Amino acid sequence: MLYHKIFSHKSSKSWVVFVHGAGGSNVVWFRQLRDFKKHFNVLLVDLRGHGKSKSHYSQEEMYRFEEIALDVIKTMDYLHIEKAHFVGISLGCIVIRAIDKLAPGRAVSIILGGAVVQFNKRINVLVTMARLLQSILPYMWLYKLNAWILIPSKKHARSRKLFINEAIRLGELEFKKWLHMSDEIRHNLKEFIMKEASAPVLYLMGEKDHMFLPMVSELVKKHYNSKLEVIRNSGHVCNIDQPLVFNQRCIQFIKSISG
Repeated sequence: MLYHKIFSHKSSKSWVVFVHGAGGSNVVWFRQLRDFKKHFNVLLVDLRGHGKSKSHYSQEEMYRFEEIALDVIKTMDYLHIEKAHFVGISLGCIVIRAIDKLAPGRAVSIILGGAVVQFNKRINVLVTMARLLQSILPYMWLYKLNAWILIPSKKHARSRKLFINEAIRLGELEFKKWLHMSDEIRHNLKEFIMKEASAPVLYLMGEKDHMFLPMVSELVKKHYNSKLEVIRNSGHVCNIDQPLVFNQRCIQFIKSISG
């Protein structure tokens, strides 16, 4: 069972499930929690091998990506949460799409922040370099390089620092397990490009997210059930860079779906 926290609302029947990215934990949502608790029931989880879920799984056990998604579904089942609005950031967005693939209909709506929707040439080069150099270089060198490429602006130093600190907590073994799943993740992304989600999707992207914003812009043109909103003065980790705007647009979207 994943480590989780629930925050119950006294009258709302709607649930929001937050899914962090690789190298993160439920801590990355600390700027969302206060606003969302005012309107909804909230479920925060630490994905397999992350945060306080780290001790729940064998250190030697390798992962399959679908198992990561199934962990979240099983946690919802345990808590008797039949349906929910899902909010993800970075690689957590791929986990949410995998949840929707395995259990279509569980998502009432889907919000994907700093979404990773495709491995372009630059990402493929980064992944290939990481896999080749993982036995030579300390993993934190690789992770810090990745952080600087994804979040290059000095204005977003706070997001980059959080990104790196969470990676430190993740540890080298877990980093290598997620790196090992890169081919499986790439395969899932190709499928998700071809097939729309079963629920309405809102992409929230920072205007400075030069790596992923162009790909999301093109994808939304092809997916009837998706829309894109760009957050000014924000990079890849838009829920940290511009939390007030991120929260406002998320809550507005969820309420428009819930009626």
